[in-house]
Amino acid sequence: MQVQFYGVRGSIPISGEDITKYGGNSSCIRIQSKEGTPLILDCGTGARPAGMDVLQQGHKNVEVLFTHFHMDHLFGFPFFAPLYIPGNTVRVNVPAYSAVDAQNKLSRYLNGLYHPVRIRDLAAEVQFHGVRVGQNLHRDTYTIKTVSLNHPGGSCGYRVEADGFAVAYLTDTAPLSKPTEGLSGDKEPLRAERRLLSIMKDADLVIMDTMFSYDEYLQKITWGHAYPEYAVKLANMAGVKELMLFHHSPTANDTQMDQLADYWASQDGERFTKVRVAREGQVIDLSE
Repeated sequence: MQVQFYGVRGSIPISGEDITKYGGNSSCIRIQSKEGTPLILDCGTGARPAGMDVLQQGHKNVEVLFTHFHMDHLFGFPFFAPLYIPGNTVRVNVPAYSAVDAQNKLSRYLNGLYHPVRIRDLAAEVQFHGVRVGQNLHRDTYTIKTVSLNHPGGSCGYRVEADGFAVAYLTDTAPLSKPTEGLSGDKEPLRAERRLLSIMKDADLVIMDTMFSYDEYLQKITWGHAYPEYAVKLANMAGVKELMLFHHSPTANDTQMDQLADYWASQDGERFTKVRVAREGQVIDLSE
């Protein structure tokens, strides 16, 4: 199973000479099993290059999973090229009560007012599915588990299993405990943290929101984003093989990201989990 990063930024896509190494597109990754269809998680602006790759590789069927509908995770959906090809099938999975609710949530954006494309303008067969957080899904070759995260308006985390490997995608989320409680306070995990640990357990790769430093988190505690030390603590406890720090701040340039990457690389050997910083264009082959 392969994982490719097409967008690793949070809140808003950015550009500039000082962000070329880690990239400026907002959240979008692709998981590809050996025999399966492409599985796209979130459609930030990284969905545009992801869609172009899908077309060039000749895939006719695509699965899309949304974590939530804040704009930085939705910007790129109308620019996802497979949606415009007759004969393609794009199955869109949305945290929602029903297929109708799922379609209505996307239709609020693709309605001719906030974006010129409307749902009815899409040439592909677009199938909408509501995802109830806590349920398990089976999509093509993938087994998918869900978990509720801590973010304003809600967010759904996913564990994707295929080819004998497991990847957890956990964005956007703040810690699931207050600074003096649970794992945040170096105490026993709370019930919500135990659910998250279950989703992460023995995963080959975990991709987790670590947008803030700890000090930034304390200043913006209700904004719905975590910090690296919390993610590392969870990953070690869950026996995760590799943790990718993700959903980078739009204010963080390449130099700052290098410093973050160097710091966590220097900590290898101090814990079980390897910690890396996600880069746009990066491909991880879990079979290697």
